Amino acid sequence: MTATSAAEIPHHAPAARDPRRWLVLGVICLAQLVVILDNTILNVAVPTLTDDLGAGTSGIQWIINAYVLVQAGLLLTAGAAADRYGRKRLLLTGLALFGAGSLAAGLSDTTGQLIAARAGMGVGGALLLTATLAVAVQTFDDDERVRAIGIWAAVNALGFAAGPLVGGVLLDHFWWGALFLVNLPVVALGLAAVTLLVPESRAEQSHRPDLPGALLSIVAMTALVYAVVCGPDHGWTSAHVLLGAAVGACALAAFVLWERRVAHPMLDMSFFRDRTFTGAVFGALLITFGSGGALFLLTQQLQFVLGYGPLEAGLRTAPFALTVVLLNFTGVSARLTTRLGIPGSVALGMTLLACGLAAVALAGRIVDGYGGLLAGLVLMGIGCAFANPAMAVAVLGAIPREKAGAGAGIEGTVTEFGSGLGVAVLGAVLSSRFAALAPVTAASLPAALAAADSTEERRTVTRAFASALETGQLVGAAAVLLGGLLAATLLNRAERPTAARPAPVTESA
Repeated sequence: MTATSAAEIPHHAPAARDPRRWLVLGVICLAQLVVILDNTILNVAVPTLTDDLGAGTSGIQWIINAYVLVQAGLLLTAGAAADRYGRKRLLLTGLALFGAGSLAAGLSDTTGQLIAARAGMGVGGALLLTATLAVAVQTFDDDERVRAIGIWAAVNALGFAAGPLVGGVLLDHFWWGALFLVNLPVVALGLAAVTLLVPESRAEQSHRPDLPGALLSIVAMTALVYAVVCGPDHGWTSAHVLLGAAVGACALAAFVLWERRVAHPMLDMSFFRDRTFTGAVFGALLITFGSGGALFLLTQQLQFVLGYGPLEAGLRTAPFALTVVLLNFTGVSARLTTRLGIPGSVALGMTLLACGLAAVALAGRIVDGYGGLLAGLVLMGIGCAFANPAMAVAVLGAIPREKAGAGAGIEGTVTEFGSGLGVAVLGAVLSSRFAALAPVTAASLPAALAAADSTEERRTVTRAFASALETGQLVGAAAVLLGGLLAATLLNRAERPTAARPAPVTESA
């Protein structure tokens, strides 16, 4: 496959523009927003869930990861199904399943019930995420498609960043079940709007979904993250961890072999010979790994260490979301991308994100109060605003338009899996470090504080937790920095063959 400029999307014969196309984009972005919010909305509810459900660190991680891992495992299959059966049909089905899962989650009484409901929401979310991007690609022509994808990417970043704030507002007024029940009116509105406004589209030539590939990908990702989550509780050399890692590695190897041999693969492995595609995929994985894991740790830092309530914690993460919105919707990030090119934007954005993560980790040592955290959050927001849209355009620029659903599945799989993996890995680093430093043995900070025998010992427990948080955040910063530089290098090499005919990047928002 020939390397394609990241700003270049294959051209096709022009078609009449749908006069409702921007309204259609608004509808699918609304559906997408509620799905993305549920990736991070639970971060501020960690203390509440710990108290009300008696969930330990591992249980909390599975409540969060059940959603993103089911999504990541099904996105490729959902994308192929959207191309075959109709993108509007899959969008409506996803909304209905997401609403049913939200209702079940809001009425859950135990950790197990909530994990199962979140997994059900993940099924609907997978259908929604692939269908929304596929509809956007099909609805807009070559002249407007890059801008539409940029808006889609900006809403994606907004939902991801605004989750803690929305969660904090709801928890300040309602019980934790409201975090899920609030989705129901949005789902109802989405069902009506999609039915009336979104046109149906499907591939002219399509093939059956690759069910063996889907099963292998689900097994691989679930087993690998299970191994990471079990590490702190059972030990990194325990049977739980070793068996999970072995099953995950074998399933991943089998998935690659199957996809290379099957006539109509869910994931065309030839895409990875395109440096643009590889660089963008790698960058998207690392940026969501770092930001997803960091927000999981940050909300615990704000509540457990600094003593803020859920609403206060959510408000203090708002500068991250506001910075992303401001830079994307005013077009500042797009104008800078035009000057720097996509490799330069990715390098700058992920470097700033890494610096922001490090600043948040070290805020208490450098500046007293909220000032250090604020600076770090703004840097993180600037980094995401520059890097996210550029990488979305790069991924889709390397995928044929007729495979819009499959392309959306690939992009969604990478970002969702990156976020889930970030929570699992950085959460595991937190748990391991806390277990090594704390003077008492416990599965969570509240349990450790309850087991402490004196005020001084409780102070020691809190300091140990703060140190563990810092370690986890610095690990995330290092991964983002190294991954970002490598992704930018791959993208830069991919653009060299087309340097003689560069295509300008259209402002995304």
